[in-house]
Amino acid sequence: MIVFKATQDKVLSVLQSVAGIVERRHTLPILANVLIRKTGSSLQLTTSDLEIQIRTQAELDGDSGNFSTTVGARKLIDILRTMPSDQTVSLESSQNKLILKGGKSRFTLQSLPAEDFPLVQEAPNFGPSFSIPQKTLKELLNQVSFAMAVHDIRYYLNGILFVAEGQQLSLVATDGHRLAFSSATLDVEVPRQEVILPRKTVLEMQRLLSDKEGAIEMQFASNQAKFSFDGMEFVTKLVEGKFPDYNRVIPKNHKNSIVLGRTALLATLQRTAILTSEKFKGVRLNIDPGSLRVASSNAEQEEAMDELEIDYGGEPIEIGFNVTYLIDVLTNMDQDMVQVDLADSNSSALITIPENTNFKYVVMPMRI
Repeated sequence: MIVFKATQDKVLSVLQSVAGIVERRHTLPILANVLIRKTGSSLQLTTSDLEIQIRTQAELDGDSGNFSTTVGARKLIDILRTMPSDQTVSLESSQNKLILKGGKSRFTLQSLPAEDFPLVQEAPNFGPSFSIPQKTLKELLNQVSFAMAVHDIRYYLNGILFVAEGQQLSLVATDGHRLAFSSATLDVEVPRQEVILPRKTVLEMQRLLSDKEGAIEMQFASNQAKFSFDGMEFVTKLVEGKFPDYNRVIPKNHKNSIVLGRTALLATLQRTAILTSEKFKGVRLNIDPGSLRVASSNAEQEEAMDELEIDYGGEPIEIGFNVTYLIDVLTNMDQDMVQVDLADSNSSALITIPENTNFKYVVMPMRI
């Protein structure tokens, strides 16, 4: 039976859309495989790592009929990548083996039975579904994901908090030293729901979401989230635990405020960061009426100093920061101007977009 027959680029893009979560080494060998299920002329591909499951529908030619099997996902992709994009490739089943053909090439691949593939048990009761443009969700994720913790013992920080309430969807990430908050307006009112998406899910979503205006539909249950977009269904386990109260972390009424060009500030920080050491990424900011000086030094007694003219008439402040935390936020914004609110040298700084309440970034100072 011919399971599918189509051009290399078409087959490869369908496979790559589901294969991102597949680990090369796994305790269960079948999890390295993609589940291919054919019903009539419609083809469904599913991958899983027991915590995340991605499923997509594809219309690829071939014999019609019912058939299901699993085959190594990465191996299939690696083979397809070596073929020309306009070449027609086909996958045929023959006595528990699969034969992939393209041009004069032929590959015989081992398969494992479809019934052994462990599908993720979907939660019985999801909350009400709501949707936003894919492009909007991708932007929200990009604005906060860099602040997620990596392998933190406080496991609830290794992900992003999604809060849907009323007509607002807010995303929050923190690693304990900095916090990023971003929000967007929903078309419908939804009851308050709070879930923490794991880091791997976030990274995979960022890979899959497109910049198109097409909508992504989402639903949350107590231990699972479900996303549907572009003919794909994405189900993921959630991180259990209580996320910190982010509203208490975001400073209010800082009396000193500076508005300045984002690219100029970013370039200044990148220059001074060159002379920080690997272990100590500290830079010192001296803010005086009319000027912002940025300085760094390292163990070799090398020093960097840069200065920007700013529109500021408040009191002088000297404050230290981990320069990486400042560079991260400025790199992930695309606005021309940024606003920095400060209280004193011991209080966290608030970075926002002027006249925009949808984005907030809080960064703790460090002793220099």
